[in-house]
Amino acid sequence: MSSLPGIQFYSKLDRNSIDRPRFLLFDVAEEAERSGLVTSIFLTSILGKWRVTHRIPAQYIKTNTARMPATTQETISLSSTNVIIHPLVLLSVTDHASRSASGSRKRVVGVLLGQELNNGKTINVANSFAVPFEEDERDAKTWFLDHDYITGMMEMFKKVNAREKMVGWYHTGPRLRSSDLEINELMKRFIPRPVMVIVNPRQRDVGIPTDAYFAVEEIKDDGTATQKTFMHVPSTIEAEEAEEIGVEHLLRDIRDTTAVGTLSTRVSSQLSSLRGLQSRLLEIRDYLEAVVEGKLPVNHQIIYDLQDIFNLLPDLDKNSEAAKSFAVDNNDRLLVVYLSSLIRAVIALHGLINNRRENEKVEEEASNTLTNGTSAGSKEAAEDAKKDEAKDEKKKD
Repeated sequence: MSSLPGIQFYSKLDRNSIDRPRFLLFDVAEEAERSGLVTSIFLTSILGKWRVTHRIPAQYIKTNTARMPATTQETISLSSTNVIIHPLVLLSVTDHASRSASGSRKRVVGVLLGQELNNGKTINVANSFAVPFEEDERDAKTWFLDHDYITGMMEMFKKVNAREKMVGWYHTGPRLRSSDLEINELMKRFIPRPVMVIVNPRQRDVGIPTDAYFAVEEIKDDGTATQKTFMHVPSTIEAEEAEEIGVEHLLRDIRDTTAVGTLSTRVSSQLSSLRGLQSRLLEIRDYLEAVVEGKLPVNHQIIYDLQDIFNLLPDLDKNSEAAKSFAVDNNDRLLVVYLSSLIRAVIALHGLINNRRENEKVEEEASNTLTNGTSAGSKEAAEDAKKDEAKDEKKKD
């Protein structure tokens, strides 16, 4: 039995074979009809100066990939594309969803702005704006998107920042819909290859709430009609230093509405981070168990990356120097936190004492002013009384 990538066949070459041939080179060619059904395979052997071709009939051919999609140049090119999403986009999409679809499960749609870097290998999404969109929940084919509004907004954004161009569109899914391909075709009026990003503003699991897709043409090996489908590409969330500071200020008051004080907020943030770490460790454990059991093939790159991660872990043996250094460093950090709390309390007490002294000084000045005003008024009244008595005596005389 001989085999080719995606094709298995039994070669009945012993019928036509030459006695003890010396095969120097084998060329395998595939003959297929337009319908996509493999009819035969030719096996060519070179015998010195002679070239002998053996035809393998269809009854000896067994195909196993007749309905697998063919890999196109576009698919190979998009497989190395990465989509970078800035936090400002996530904030804008979340605000759009909370304002437009509050209390309902309706999704919202908007346009993504940014730049294409590295010859289109990197899509940098830095900004976005909302677009009026309505769809029928019962009939997915019935929807409305105001493309004239997109044109007007693009003209205004060009005046503000000409570097930011339309790179795609987003919706709050939280999963793919049947009308996404039609909406993507509409977006091609503005950009030849738009990226579609699904943002889940209500994600409960810890992780990246975005999924990026490109529309590609799926070509089938069985010769059936091609159809459009979405291809998933990796997406990451990155931010510049100035953007991180701005986002930190925006989220300062809305991090955790149930938390009271800085300590509880810090504990809640650390708890969320530990839950995310736990979920990632469980994924690593499940993957390694699946590889050991033979359910998944061995990926050496993943194994090397995991080994690099484990090599970064310190040796926490109680008798090791690393454990002692870690304990000393931890004690120093706790001492700094304790001293900071004491200094904060002393400064607050000092401010309270100064405030009390200022209040006492103001009250004393106010009482002195009132006393001086009362004494001056009594003197004027006494002088007026004396003048009146003098006038009365003159009248009697």
